[in-house]
Amino acid sequence: MDTALAERLAAVDERIRDAARAANRDPGEITRVVVTKFHPASLVTELHALGVRHVGENRQQELTAKRAELDGIPDLTWHFIGQAQTNKARAVRAGADAVHSVDRTRIADALHAAGAEGDLLDVLVQVNLTDDPGRGGVVPDAVEELAAHVAGLSTLRLRGVMAVAPLDEEPARAFERLHRCADAVRSVVPDARWISAGMTGDFPEAIAMGATHLRIGSAITGPRPPRD
Repeated sequence: MDTALAERLAAVDERIRDAARAANRDPGEITRVVVTKFHPASLVTELHALGVRHVGENRQQELTAKRAELDGIPDLTWHFIGQAQTNKARAVRAGADAVHSVDRTRIADALHAAGAEGDLLDVLVQVNLTDDPGRGGVVPDAVEELAAHVAGLSTLRLRGVMAVAPLDEEPARAFERLHRCADAVRSVVPDARWISAGMTGDFPEAIAMGATHLRIGSAITGPRPPRD
């Protein structure tokens, strides 16, 4: 077992507990998703042995390959957090237990079409908190409309919202806007309470603004391995 990995995981978990207590929140209501992109499947096995039950992938190819390789590992939830493409919706749905990046009706429809009645996929509406229309996510003013569309798709279960804080803004301000978007989604689906926000550099601010799911990579996994 990699002792450095265990130490990094423990250090992040302590910071999560500290941030939750500072926000008068129960740390137990916060899910830590370890982002393992570019790392081998063996790292997921090590993380699972350390108690990790939620992992995240940005690329469909990695998600598909790792899930196939680790099919025998029990109680592991796979989160797809990258930009989803309609032509890969079937593969994403086959590999993911939750998709954090539904930002338009077309991808929602494609994920829905890839499912079967009675088979629910957890999804979140991704919000663009920047002024750059090229970034992933729906604009805040359109969140409620997209949420209503997703809610009408019988093989999808709308869980809440996701966003990445802009680099040129205080994270707390951005996450405050996301919290308002979460309220808009709950006006459509009252129990859609997930707020996926906060990464290695800003998860304490996300916790203070109500984040329920944190997407943390390098602070736990360490530097990415060299790529061929």
